[in-house]
Amino acid sequence: MTLDAAGALARDANDPLARFAEEFHHPHDAQGRKLVYLGGHSLGLQPTAAAKYIEQELNDWRRLGVLGHHAAKRPWIPYHEAAAAPLAALIGADADEVVAMNSLTVNLHLMMVSFFRPEAQRNRVLIEKSAFPSDRYAVVSQLNFHGLNAAEHLIEVEARPGERHLRTEDIVARIEAEGAALALVLLPSVQYLTGQSLDVAPMIAAARRIGAAVGLDLAHGIGNTPAQLHDWNADFAVWCSYKYLNAGPGAIGGCFVHERHARRIDLPRFAGWWGQDKTLRFQMGPEFQPITGAQGWQISNPPVLSTAPLLASLDLFQRAGMGRLREKSIAMTGFLQQLIEAKLAGLVEVITPRANDARGCQLSLKIAGSPATAKRGYELLTAAGIVADWREPDVLRMAPIPLYNSYSDVFAAVDALSRALRR
Repeated sequence: MTLDAAGALARDANDPLARFAEEFHHPHDAQGRKLVYLGGHSLGLQPTAAAKYIEQELNDWRRLGVLGHHAAKRPWIPYHEAAAAPLAALIGADADEVVAMNSLTVNLHLMMVSFFRPEAQRNRVLIEKSAFPSDRYAVVSQLNFHGLNAAEHLIEVEARPGERHLRTEDIVARIEAEGAALALVLLPSVQYLTGQSLDVAPMIAAARRIGAAVGLDLAHGIGNTPAQLHDWNADFAVWCSYKYLNAGPGAIGGCFVHERHARRIDLPRFAGWWGQDKTLRFQMGPEFQPITGAQGWQISNPPVLSTAPLLASLDLFQRAGMGRLREKSIAMTGFLQQLIEAKLAGLVEVITPRANDARGCQLSLKIAGSPATAKRGYELLTAAGIVADWREPDVLRMAPIPLYNSYSDVFAAVDALSRALRR
């Protein structure tokens, strides 16, 4: 197929997932023009069913008041449990290893309470140097809480000089070199800035060989790239649900805890009543007996109105199938790469890895020229009706999402960027 508007339309005509775009609300500008939305790596679009899910809870609240905890169409006490199985399917886990709760950084702190347990010699944490700031803040604050300091106890791995991407062998070598000094390895499944999808399985294996705990940040991975958390043997993972999971701004996050920790009583944790054994929860006793599995790390009951849109979105994932979504994602990013090379040679550099298994939906583009010139190109692109994402000083991130974007969206975005950078 050709690399033009007609070729994009032909690809759309052959897309078995094209109909899912109709199940989302697409933004429009003040003049009613439909925007080309390639910002789903920051905030996913709203499923059309989300309002129905929320209204159901509002209606049950109006009708039933407190009785809705038991008598609502979807009773509120176990409400979050409906998300466990579809979330588990997305990350390659068992349903009892998954819980929808809190937000990503809150969950990261809760996991570090249990899995970062520094001792006299084993007291270091390994992260990537370009980690999302909130992850780094959380890790440094945990080090400080334990009387440790980042200068000595935070290990930051980075790409080799002159390279943009982390090498699996370099991370594995650093883990092995740290050895008995390393208490925790915390890595992203997909790097937020470059869009690199890390080959985390050998990194997890290396961490376990030297006795360190290992966790993953799936913020840019869940709903985007395939995962097998149970088989990879990570201790924990955390994620948000407002990006690829389309659950809305500030939506409930999630957490994975491997089943080997399900019955451990030696792990410290911050406890709350919603993590209490369900048969004992409403007896209001003084002793904490955690639920077996990931739910045992809950502190409070879930925000129902924040969880409802997640259920609406997960229904779409179940119907579309992660395998088909991944197949379309690979095709769309490949089309985007080809168009950039054909139309934007010398104007942008794709800093996301080229290999399909080393990237997800997102391509990150370094705009040539001065930062001011690059920023002006982004502003012109936005004015042309293309919603992408900017990272200072010169990186533009575009994410064609297989659930709701089309090949025509991709073509329109590159065409508009070409015109913006040549003005």
